[in-house]
Amino acid sequence: MKHGSGPKPGRAPSGRVPSIGALAWTALVGVVLLAHVPDGGASRPPTTAQAAPLLARPAAGADRDRPKPRPLPASDATRIRIPAIGVNVSLVPLELDGAGALRPPPATDPTVAGWYADGTAPGAPGTAVVAGHVDTLLGPAVFHRLATLSRGAGIEIDRDDGRTALFTVDAVEVHPKDRFPDDKVYGGSGRPELRLITCGGDWSSDTGYQANTVVYATLTGTR
Repeated sequence: MKHGSGPKPGRAPSGRVPSIGALAWTALVGVVLLAHVPDGGASRPPTTAQAAPLLARPAAGADRDRPKPRPLPASDATRIRIPAIGVNVSLVPLELDGAGALRPPPATDPTVAGWYADGTAPGAPGTAVVAGHVDTLLGPAVFHRLATLSRGAGIEIDRDDGRTALFTVDAVEVHPKDRFPDDKVYGGSGRPELRLITCGGDWSSDTGYQANTVVYATLTGTR
């Protein structure tokens, strides 16, 4: 099946991702649609049952010892690499459709991912968003193994200015689509952060995947 993902925001100032409607991945007659899920309390942080972590506990002091690099200025993202799951693909800018929902990466090319180009640039202050398919009619897609990432895994994002933003995974969680925690996913600490989003959870032939897998990461270096 084909699946896509994205927020439903207006244009966001640099360094900020707006609090927006829940991210949904919906398959309808083989066509990828990005649907806005009604809030329904989704802005509240999920309980343990609502968002199951898929990662090992970090070693004591891991966060304290993590470097805090200087944020980068805004620049378009061009490529993402995640060595732990064999991802090394181009990034395309994702735009809003006429209904205000974010268009997904093209399902005809499952080897690319997309970034929300009207939001925060990866490496800049705020929360950047990258979305990719978990699978399409062609088979497993770019984020097929996203849920297997562990805390401490590295993510590299090349930028148009020639710099590379280096992120470290803080958490991997699964959020039911009908209880998607907007504030937790799109909010930030003021530091440069990154969210990777794809489909997750159980799959239904009527409604597609029932959840979203979300990777939370923080900028820990640049080159």
